[in-house]
Amino acid sequence: MLVLVNVLLLVVALGLAVPIAVFVVECCAALLPMRIRRGEELAARPSIAVLMPAHNEAAGIGATLETIVPQLAPNDRMVTVADNCSDETAEIARRSGATVLERLDDSNRGKGYAVNFGMEFLAENPPDVVVMVDADCRVEPGAIETVACLAMETGRPVQATYLMETPPQPSPKDSISALAFLVKNWVRPQGLAQFGLPCLLTGTGMAFPWSVMRHVSFEGSNLVEDMQLGLDLAVAGYAPVFGLEARVIGVLPQQPEAATQQRTRWEHGHLQTLKSQVPRLLQAAIAQKRWDLLALALDLCVPPLSLLVALWGVATVGAVVAGFAGASWLTAAILGVQGLFLAIAIVSAWAKFGRDRIPLGTLLSAPLYILWKIPVYFKFLVRPQQQWVRTERD
Repeated sequence: MLVLVNVLLLVVALGLAVPIAVFVVECCAALLPMRIRRGEELAARPSIAVLMPAHNEAAGIGATLETIVPQLAPNDRMVTVADNCSDETAEIARRSGATVLERLDDSNRGKGYAVNFGMEFLAENPPDVVVMVDADCRVEPGAIETVACLAMETGRPVQATYLMETPPQPSPKDSISALAFLVKNWVRPQGLAQFGLPCLLTGTGMAFPWSVMRHVSFEGSNLVEDMQLGLDLAVAGYAPVFGLEARVIGVLPQQPEAATQQRTRWEHGHLQTLKSQVPRLLQAAIAQKRWDLLALALDLCVPPLSLLVALWGVATVGAVVAGFAGASWLTAAILGVQGLFLAIAIVSAWAKFGRDRIPLGTLLSAPLYILWKIPVYFKFLVRPQQQWVRTERD
């Protein structure tokens, strides 16, 4: 019996070695100095259309547009798709200077349908680059031009640095969540960029050359449609580029129910995409002989950070208990080394990228954050979320 337990625990430890190694390498690479390109080094400014899907965003869309419209040149366009709205989203967007398209289709809901509706409108007079921005974020100065010029220069999609701010008077859970978001959307993509490798699309702040739009379909209600879109484009030969110099900021929801709803959609969508797309990427990498697709597959195989730490913790406790029961201590030693490197990577990422945002003492509450996330992962095993659900705004 001990032999079987030993073998099972060793298999688990070796399985965890892959995502932990990928995570550690990405975080460590991000610590190296990275050259920031100045605006004049980028390609000439293309014609830009900013496309913003919005569903009942009256509370915040005006503030978002205030950060975008001043960045537009006279020949640029700001297009908002008011998708199945029952509030004043369309009126506020018009007053803020946007061209507003109103879409009513109660049977087909989701960001993908709204984006496709906007793309059909733009096809009548296509821009050089389309920049997609969500209605609940803040676009920092210069970000629109930076991602558009980079997309035009490379001929590939570009993902801006998309971060989350904590709400006023944040709880430790909010701070840890913001740190996890920072590691996923800033640290790890920057580590990949150090090797000249592509990144995943993470949502708002995405730029697409119009020439690549014909290779994908936006219609659908995937839980993480942006991530899926980036993978589809990568397989088609247009792997996304990380736009470090551009920054888009969102705010974590303050209400506990909304926060849980948002995390459930993100985590379940990530895990479903991991399960279905990693084999596809590996197959495409072999067929096309492309290292960038292999890198994307390895990056995607890293589960959400809290789940990765939880899996390591459970395996380590099991290995230690088995060791005291008479099994080999080799597995516990392997997991111990993995845990050490994992901790070094997380603390190093916090020290360089998150120190001014997240107090050091907040890291001590990480176990409580992981406990909060366990029901989300348990629900994935029992009844994974399938339908896209908009997060309620504060």
